[in-house]
Amino acid sequence: MATIREKLYEIITPVVEGLEYELVGIEYLPQGKHSLLRVYIDQEAGIALEDCSKVSHQISAVMDVEDPISSNYNLEVSSPGLERPLFVEEHYIRFANNPVFIRMAFPIDGRRKFEGMLQGFEDGDILLQIGEEQFRLPLAQVDKAHLAPQFD
Repeated sequence: MATIREKLYEIITPVVEGLEYELVGIEYLPQGKHSLLRVYIDQEAGIALEDCSKVSHQISAVMDVEDPISSNYNLEVSSPGLERPLFVEEHYIRFANNPVFIRMAFPIDGRRKFEGMLQGFEDGDILLQIGEEQFRLPLAQVDKAHLAPQFD
């Protein structure tokens, strides 16, 4: 039986890709009447408000038919922005050599929050350099991760 996350990807991916956008990722935050379904999209030319609106309308229509979320929720379609969220292995490879922030679901070496230079991805682990130390963080245990842009 598929998890709600898997079901959402199964429903939303073809909609987004059919409109010729990249599905960056999906966040579902169940909170009773105030649940949030956030869908991040991108394309080479960037994302404008009209793109988000178009994708939102299509996702809404499909979600009304499929009805994978039984409670009320708000749908938010967004560009990834400067603090681009990282969801899958490809993201950690693509954005190697960029500063990132990673929050783990469980502590590793006594800590859950890591901020450093993304070195890549290997054998299911995110490779992260913080000062002189290198960390291997299991992707399966990441709670949230995003680019951490530096403004000089």
